[in-house]
Amino acid sequence: MAVPEKEVRLIRNKFENKLDKVPEKIRFGNQFVDDFIFEDHQAADIPINALRVIFNIISIIGNEQFHPELRPKQLSLFDEEFETENNIFASIKIRNSRISPSGSTKQVVDAYEFLAKFKMGWYKSINSKGREIKTFGGLISTPSYDQRGFTSFLISSYWLKKLLFIPEYNYVLYNLVYNIRNNKHIIFAIWLSKIPESGTVLKLSTFNKKFGLNYKSAKDFCFKFLKPARISFDNFNTLSFNFRYEKDSIFIVPYHNKNAQTENQLLNSNTFEKFDSVKKHFNPNEKITRRLIYFKSRYGLDEADAILFFHQYKNIAQTRDLIERAFKQFIQNCRMNNIKSTRFQGKQFLNEIQEHIKIIYGNTKMGELFPNGYPMIL
Repeated sequence: MAVPEKEVRLIRNKFENKLDKVPEKIRFGNQFVDDFIFEDHQAADIPINALRVIFNIISIIGNEQFHPELRPKQLSLFDEEFETENNIFASIKIRNSRISPSGSTKQVVDAYEFLAKFKMGWYKSINSKGREIKTFGGLISTPSYDQRGFTSFLISSYWLKKLLFIPEYNYVLYNLVYNIRNNKHIIFAIWLSKIPESGTVLKLSTFNKKFGLNYKSAKDFCFKFLKPARISFDNFNTLSFNFRYEKDSIFIVPYHNKNAQTENQLLNSNTFEKFDSVKKHFNPNEKITRRLIYFKSRYGLDEADAILFFHQYKNIAQTRDLIERAFKQFIQNCRMNNIKSTRFQGKQFLNEIQEHIKIIYGNTKMGELFPNGYPMIL
């Protein structure tokens, strides 16, 4: 009995990260971004763990990426290896902990299932001899778990070519998919890397359509989507942005951020850092009291609005640590944007600290297991 054409797969190369090292940044080819992530100028709703698979694929094949006009010999070799017959694939192997640092098998399975089904179909390309080459599948095909702790899968010559051939590309930090948990913010960061340094302006309806959102006003979009994204980028990305709106028009201007924490906060850090490592040298209750007096006087906190903030800071050490880390990032963001921190008073200050707490907590292992378990301070 004849085997259906789409089930015949030829494997011509194998990629894996044998040294288990990752780069600081990876190169996203514009053609891949446009065709896979932003097809028809609309962002795909790719889950965060599936994005981690994509980031790791690019990390593993990064040394093989090239500009076809600058390295025509490499183009010819690819053509000979991958574009002589239909359904030619490369094999890639990724450590499971790179996809789910918390060790969730379900998260790993769901990520690969999404990418196997997403955009599944027949794809055609023309090789250097003018012959049409067809491949069937999604970005990945036939994921398997033949080695403990790893997942192997196939990637077709069609998508591999778009990942390897990068006449135009932009850098994105590898650790972004670990330090930022919101998948739409990651996709926004990829889009941000493509816009000119002078910035761009788009209508609210265009942003809603492009990123699969449904904001009713430019103000809501700016303060419910862009503001949390900028806080995350200021903390974890070397490219952040300023924004403003006029009626239904939203202006985005990127800027380079030298103060970003580029190391992997999710894989390398403890759930919370220890607070007060030198507390044995003084009365800890006295320091806590002085600190609360400082917050109260400098940021206009009254007892009624800040009762939960005061209780959490005074009585729960882990939350106190989280508040201090959030306050440190809040101060850094104010300085980067030339804003006096005392501009935020009372509930406005508490709201800023709460936003930073959500982001810091969300990038911990506890945050991955219990995403809504962050402490409330107002």
